[in-house]
Amino acid sequence: MHFSADVFFKCFKYLGSLLTDDGRCTCEIKSRIAMAKAAFSKKKNLFTSKLDLNLRKKLVKCYIWSIALYGAETWTLRAVDQKHLESFEMWCWRRMEKISWTDYVRNEEVLIRVSEQRNILHEIRKRKANWIGHVLRRHCLLKEAIEGKIDGRIEVTRRRGRRHKKMLDDLGDRRGYCHLKEKALDRIKWRNCFERDCGPVVLTDY
Repeated sequence: MHFSADVFFKCFKYLGSLLTDDGRCTCEIKSRIAMAKAAFSKKKNLFTSKLDLNLRKKLVKCYIWSIALYGAETWTLRAVDQKHLESFEMWCWRRMEKISWTDYVRNEEVLIRVSEQRNILHEIRKRKANWIGHVLRRHCLLKEAIEGKIDGRIEVTRRRGRRHKKMLDDLGDRRGYCHLKEKALDRIKWRNCFERDCGPVVLTDY
């Protein structure tokens, strides 16, 4: 039986991450969320036990979120991806507190019960900032790829509509890449910039 080569290259796994031919991260994020939910189910008795609430939250973030956010430093998040991640975050707290969707408890009430705020997108942003800062301070092939200094022979034509979202867009610096690069040279200032509260994450679709 003959298979087209296109079938094999539409989606494949490399170093634990799922890569697709469209360059988007949606499939990888869904796969990671599914793995994290399966891990939660295996340790459900622990996470829903009578242990201290703060201890259970730390266990969820250490054990479950680590699975869900593997490789998140390289994700380019669209609005639909951000919604998937925020839904997963609320799923964790609801399962931990044994709150069924049939109980009609609002997300705000769930967050109050667990003394939390929506935090998963901020965690991704901090991880991405730490990784990008490390790359921008070095002289390496990855930095040249980000800056677009690698010559290619593929002719790029401008498409209609809004431009594709880029990985660095999530860091939210509107003054451009040069300013971002200059700011990254000071490791302490760069880290402090993204460690403090960044405010609500705005969902923008691309």
